[in-house]
Amino acid sequence: MSLSESIKNMRMKALLSQEELAKALGVSAGTINRWEHGKTKPNISAMKNIRAFCAQNDLPYEKIESEWLKDKE
Repeated sequence: MSLSESIKNMRMKALLSQEELAKALGVSAGTINRWEHGKTKPNISAMKNIRAFCAQNDLPYEKIESEWLKDKE
């Protein structure tokens, strides 16, 4: 699974729209859309927010992190 698919899966498991997830993470809906379509990747600050969001909502974070790290190599 790619990073973009992992982010979309996380959002879908949380039952949120792109706009709702964007608000929760403090980014724009367009940013979420670009992440989910693989056009851009979250920066380190966004990854910290994603990790906190996953922890607060009992969602798995490890796959997102491993895909993000793999993309950084």
